[in-house]
Amino acid sequence: MKRLDLPLARNARGTIQLPGSKSISNRILLLAALAEGTTQVHELLASDDTARMLEALDKLGVSIAYSGGNDYRVTGCGGKFPVATAELFLGNAGTAFRPLTAALAVMQGHYRLSGVPRMHERPIGDLVDALRQLGADITYLGNAGFPPLEIKPAILHTHEHIQQITVKGDVSSQFLTGLLMALPLTGTESIITVIGTLVSQPYIQLTLAQMQRFGVQVVRDDWHRFIIPPQQRYRSPGRIFVEGDASSASYFLAAGAIGGGPVRVQGVGRDSTQGDVRFADALAMMGADITFGENWIEACNKGKPLQAIDLDCNAIPDAAMTLAVAALFAQGTTTLRNIASWRLKETDRLTAMAVELRKLGAGVEEGMDFLRITPPEQSFIPGVAIDTYDDHRMAMCFSLISFAAPVYINDPDCVAKTFPDYFEKFSRITYPA
Repeated sequence: MKRLDLPLARNARGTIQLPGSKSISNRILLLAALAEGTTQVHELLASDDTARMLEALDKLGVSIAYSGGNDYRVTGCGGKFPVATAELFLGNAGTAFRPLTAALAVMQGHYRLSGVPRMHERPIGDLVDALRQLGADITYLGNAGFPPLEIKPAILHTHEHIQQITVKGDVSSQFLTGLLMALPLTGTESIITVIGTLVSQPYIQLTLAQMQRFGVQVVRDDWHRFIIPPQQRYRSPGRIFVEGDASSASYFLAAGAIGGGPVRVQGVGRDSTQGDVRFADALAMMGADITFGENWIEACNKGKPLQAIDLDCNAIPDAAMTLAVAALFAQGTTTLRNIASWRLKETDRLTAMAVELRKLGAGVEEGMDFLRITPPEQSFIPGVAIDTYDDHRMAMCFSLISFAAPVYINDPDCVAKTFPDYFEKFSRITYPA
């Protein structure tokens, strides 16, 4: 197994241009493919997840032309994919698998969707149950409630005046995202009722914002009811830019807070539609100095020690992982709450995080939906080898340990899922003294 040696770093300073947002990139690709007209997409994230979406859309007959840099020209298919029979491999890309499942389920085609073994352990039953309410024909090819899936031509209930759908909201916001993006394709008024507490609400706000950019409006009644008016079609906005990734910003902002700074990230700012920009507010609660610009955020620490926090992390599920490592540099015990969704990600992140933090000498209490972290009583254990579980965020989070002790990162190439050159950029802002 490949291993990366990160030497001890004492200071962090510099400016980083963020890669495009994974969540926005894959949403825009799918919406551009479904829209009428041609969309020039700028600053698309180059990663494994977007590669899986691009491959899938190509197999479905969507014309996608590379324009150089991180730009693509997508010719939309007007609401129906040209290829009616296809087998799609989507790796471990939840932002591709869930929305594509919903879109394909309302079309008159025959499709099989699969992924890596971990994807086949990530639940999709709540989305399938909701789609079956519409008349979708979906079969589990393995364990019930999980991929891989077979989708056959749907017999939709479009003769009904209004389609009423319910979906559970406490497992993954991607289920609701898939429904929201797919239902306008039916042309019928649809009402989605969310059962239970909706996790990761900012990701739904992100979905609604991208749909609006492609001309589809959704009426939201709090976070429990979503109304999609009838006879709407996706229409290309012509040109669209992908915002920088707020989750990826968290590692550099935390470096500024831990290593003195200032560290500035460019590509995301005060008016971002991404929920993970609130990570910067969490750092401010810990005592870091945070400054927001229109298209940048900066973090530094003027010599005062960080302080432990107790935080509900429902709105920042991905960036909250960075807080778990930052907690090792804070005085007191940090509690991160409402993070049960971690267990259903690329790995069981709650358990994985607890195991790796304990290797460093931290005190960790792992609950069903919370993590309580106390820094090591004395110094960090040096030279620890951090296992990453084929999870990009585990690798990136634990790079911050280098501000306390030399650390090894096992399988560092897993960052290719969202940020292939992460460690190169991390090295640009870290200094030994």
